[in-house]
Amino acid sequence: MQRRDLTFLALASLAGPVLAEAVWPTRPVRILVGFAGGSSPDISARTLGDALAKVLGQPVIIESKTGASGNIAADAVAKATDDHTLGVLINGNLTSAKMLYPQLPYDPAKDFAFLSLLTTAPLVLLAPANLPGGAAFFDAARKAGNRWNYGSPGNGTVAHLGMELLKSRVPGMAPEHIPFQGNPQAVTALLAGDIQMALIPPSLAIPHVKSGKLRAIGLAGGRSALVPDVPSLAEAGVRDFNLEVWTGLVGPVSLSKAAQARLSAEIARIFRDPEIRAKLFHQGWQAVGTAPEGLKSRVQEEMGLMRGLIK
Repeated sequence: MQRRDLTFLALASLAGPVLAEAVWPTRPVRILVGFAGGSSPDISARTLGDALAKVLGQPVIIESKTGASGNIAADAVAKATDDHTLGVLINGNLTSAKMLYPQLPYDPAKDFAFLSLLTTAPLVLLAPANLPGGAAFFDAARKAGNRWNYGSPGNGTVAHLGMELLKSRVPGMAPEHIPFQGNPQAVTALLAGDIQMALIPPSLAIPHVKSGKLRAIGLAGGRSALVPDVPSLAEAGVRDFNLEVWTGLVGPVSLSKAAQARLSAEIARIFRDPEIRAKLFHQGWQAVGTAPEGLKSRVQEEMGLMRGLIK
């Protein structure tokens, strides 16, 4: 065989992996979500997945991997090696999990490729409809002490830590924590009267408020266009209480550069689409769709708040 033939074969063998990476994805993409179907992160992931499938030319499969407040799914993403597994994670998985669980099997700062801050939403303090609203709700909560309970989608989630922060802002309020597998289960407990309050994203809260089955006490922050009829908790006398739930898209740190570049470009286009933004808005989310730096910045900002609260 002539030298030029050998050279051609050598170059061809090198080009194979390069070309395979350049056309990422080469098979279906899997997005893991740490909470059950119908939860707010699941809704956000499915809207993203539908749009990504159209532009990537491959199916995008949304897979619920529940447990440990979303940390089981986060760990599975961190350890994925197939170059086609991503995760839609929530605040706690990326900010407070490592502070709460020193033996956490993944390191949020080292094990992920940060791709985009996807969506944000204020949290609604929700209560059964037979309880009073406004400042009277907090008067009743103080009188009830630890006879009242609050729910969350799990230990260490922003709804759990947020309620502990709220307790520090309302002296004398002392409801006990009951963790659930996700927000839908917490809402079910509210409807049954098994718990007296929970911080719930608008997508799950407002339909029950509109039906008259639950009461919105107020928003953890200022008023929001997502839920214009719901007052802020500041209007009920609770000061300095601003908290959002958000979702971010990550991959394992081993995710190929081609995949990261493709996803960054496509997500930017998807989240500029008025139809996608409107769809997410009606689902109770503000569409964001940042570059990787936007997600990193949000994580760093919130870690400071959570560190002080956990200590």
